[in-house]
Amino acid sequence: MKALYDLPAPAKLNWFLHVTGRRPDGYHLLQSVFMLIDWHDTLHVERRMDGEVTRQDLGSALPPDDLCLRAARALQAASGTRDGAHLSIEKRIPAQAGMGGGSSDAATVLLALNRLWGLDWPLEPLARLGLGLGADVPFFLHGGNAWVEGIGERITPVALPRCRWLVVKPSEGLETARIFSSPGLQRATKSATIADFAASAACEGHLFGRNDLQPVAQTLAPGVAAALAWLDAQGLEGRMTGSGSAVFARLSSGVEPMKVPHGWQSRVCGNLAVHPLQGWVRRDSSSVGG
Repeated sequence: MKALYDLPAPAKLNWFLHVTGRRPDGYHLLQSVFMLIDWHDTLHVERRMDGEVTRQDLGSALPPDDLCLRAARALQAASGTRDGAHLSIEKRIPAQAGMGGGSSDAATVLLALNRLWGLDWPLEPLARLGLGLGADVPFFLHGGNAWVEGIGERITPVALPRCRWLVVKPSEGLETARIFSSPGLQRATKSATIADFAASAACEGHLFGRNDLQPVAQTLAPGVAAALAWLDAQGLEGRMTGSGSAVFARLSSGVEPMKVPHGWQSRVCGNLAVHPLQGWVRRDSSSVGG
């Protein structure tokens, strides 16, 4: 196998996001439900025989040493393969939006190279490698909507109702580190349970819980507050996803949103039952790659 083309890397929304504590090493402990949506980037991954790892941007330019390159190099080093890769990435998911675009791209790279390089790593070591790249990467590798805890490593599949979602990204972006370093961040939300969430997860009605990062984000990026106010003016219950700056709201059947203000991005999305690449990695616990 020499190449894999048109590989999707879907975005996610955080139905809620609670910060329940902080570890001695500084990492925050979270609870959230991660939901896959049909807003995605597209990747083409080609095998190189010279050991080099290169990248081509087909849309908006990525940082020079982005998460995709780091994912490929990490898997290359951990596996000891002599193969390389060329990555072509068409970005559609907004950056600094809290939608997991970079992590999803990295997960798709790991899944693709696991096949192209003939490694056949199972999920557990691949997810462990992914966690070292970013807290959201293991979720995308697992391949389904999930209740996520810890620092992103504790993942329990959940079934979610099919809904339509209006996702709005104001012109401002937000760096995750700025929010988690804020002294104003709530870090002691009482732990919830999957049963609590399941009881409120019907397609109609209020969203469960809250996003503890949202108040801090609104002080750092006025566009977040403006986008939430815009949703509220349409009678929609809005919430920020992840560390922002994108916000979202559930749309009732037949409701069509107004055009967003100039400079904002928006899309009406459906949530996905599973990741388009689900099944690309074995789920047994064989120990490979350390």
